[in-house]
Order: sequence, then structure tokens, then C-alpha cells
Amino acid sequence: MKLVILDRDGVINRDSPDYVKSPDEWQPYPDSLEAISRLHRNHYRVIVATNQSGISRNLFDLTMLHRIHQKMITMVNEKGGQIDAVFFCPHQPEDLCSCRKPQPGLLLEAASRLGVSLAGVPFVGDKASDLAAARAVNALPILIQRTRPTGQQKAFHEGGLSYTHLAAFVDDLLAGVYEQRMAALANTPIIACLLYTSPSPRD
Repeated sequence: MKLVILDRDGVINRDSPDYVKSPDEWQPYPDSLEAISRLHRNHYRVIVATNQSGISRNLFDLTMLHRIHQKMITMVNEKGGQIDAVFFCPHQPEDLCSCRKPQPGLLLEAASRLGVSLAGVPFVGDKASDLAAARAVNALPILIQRTRPTGQQKAFHEGGLSYTHLAAFVDDLLAGVYEQRMAALANTPIIACLLYTSPSPRD
């Protein structure tokens, strides 16, 4: 099975310091919708793994979250793509759950449901928590570096690749350049770069 895992906010759609609380507030990056469509056309399964602590913060409920995700799935389908599953964590950091990224529980649940190993599977995210979760299950951490609000955590990226947007990663993946870059990275002695300001518990 060819598989790619995506974070949601900041990768597929525009993030918000006030949380994405309704379908109207969920605003996709058009290039990300097309990128997911291209993955589907090239026989990749795409799943989403996202922290959504707005639920436990009482900013929105499960019904609203499902409506947001239905909008996302519908818009991806309209572009000829498909999202095979959405896994989410509703907890806040202080809940100390095992599913909130950077903990690996969300990804382990996805692996169990799909019956696959995540070793070597690209996980595309925009935060340090995404990258840490990827490493915990031996997935390949891919960093998306879009502009984020001042003071938000950018990410600490080590032993992985970074792109300005999802479509750029998909370009490399489908062209076979991604594997070449990973091979070159494995032979590079210095593989760390600092890309964050102050951490934030938001999302």
C-alpha cells in the first residue's frame, strides 16, 4: 500500500490562532486540494491525523468537527481526490493523553485500523509535534513551512525534508526526487535546523 499521512491545519487548510471552529472558517489551500487529488490519481491512500483540542475547550463539538471534515472531504472529492480516513485527538496538553501529537497514539491507531506499518511512510506536518509523532513510529517527517503568526511554534526539523507547501512535496514524491533527497540527507552529517520561536499549546 502506498500511503501518505497529512496534518490538517497549516497543511491542507489555513490555520487560525482562534481555531477553525466551523465549515465557514475552514479555508483550504487550493494547491493542497490539487496535491491530494494527484496523490489519489497515482494510487496513494491519504489519511489525515490532526489535533483538535477545540473540542475539549468547548469551542466546537463533535458534530461541528464532522461538518468541517465533511466540507474538506467534499472539496477534495470535487478535485478528483480522496481522503481515506481522518483521525483526530480532542484533548488538551494537560490531559496527558496518548493520542495528542507529539505522542504517537493517533498514528498507531491509524496503523492498526489500516493494518500497515508506518515505517518509511511520509507524514507531512507544520509543527514540531507532527515531526516528533512521525519519528516515534518510524515514519518520515516532512515539514511544511508556510508563514505562521508571530510567536507560534514553527517546528524543529531534524533528519527530514522541508517544503514551502504540500504541492511541492507531492511534486518531488511523484517525480522520484523525494527518495533521492532522502538518500542524500541520510549521508549528510549536519541534518538539523532550528525553525521555531516560542511553543504554543494551541490546536
